[in-house]
Amino acid sequence: MNKINQVFANRGDKKFLSLYFCAGCPTLDSTGDVILTMQRRGIDFIEVGIPFSDPLADGPVIQSAAIQALKNGMNLQLLFDQLKAIKEQVQIPLILMGYLNPILHYGIETFCQSCVESGVSGMIIPDLPFKDYQDIVKPIADKYDLRVIMLITPETSEERIRFIDDNTDGFIYMVSSAAITGAQKSFDDAKQEYFRRINAMNLRNPRMIGFGISNAQTLKAAQDNAAGAIIGSKFVTLLNEAEGNADNALNHLFEALEK
Repeated sequence: MNKINQVFANRGDKKFLSLYFCAGCPTLDSTGDVILTMQRRGIDFIEVGIPFSDPLADGPVIQSAAIQALKNGMNLQLLFDQLKAIKEQVQIPLILMGYLNPILHYGIETFCQSCVESGVSGMIIPDLPFKDYQDIVKPIADKYDLRVIMLITPETSEERIRFIDDNTDGFIYMVSSAAITGAQKSFDDAKQEYFRRINAMNLRNPRMIGFGISNAQTLKAAQDNAAGAIIGSKFVTLLNEAEGNADNALNHLFEALEK
């Protein structure tokens, strides 16, 4: 069974925490250490960012991390090599988060094959059109037992959400707002209503809420309304401040999530 499905199948009442970081930032060779440290500290899922020069869905923190990673020399082949080096030590699901352009250049089938060889369980491709997912990517991903995670936003129609739910597996990435990524202090009434509306749909797939989670209030709102929370910008900022020391960054993150 795919690791993503396995984690959700065994969850019970557990609420999950997934963290994002950009491979190659702040240092080129820190990928393996960051992943293994997060696993040791109890993180449930890890989103590994593939740096790209034009990350449209990302805010300034993650954009800056991607630029730094590219300057450091990170690329997709090197990332796969780094993941292969720690594959036997990683038990939790790894999900690659990246844009379509580098994946197309690498080759979709080659990309999926490399995912399996390096212990990756799934992928998030924010700019992948759903028709291309169905017609081109999904058949190849299914062949390699990989999960392609789709995003929904407050502007996504109920019809579209149900269509995504019927045609994907793993979990649905529930974006807290239609804005770019970035930490927020709280979720307003409109976002809370969005969470309640999606809850009432009783979707088949579990959901993880991301974008804007940075403190106890936003974490609780996400975990109360989904299977768990995804944190990106806040952790990337802390990892940079800690100069790549993932233990220190996690210490500061856990402190922030209690406030």
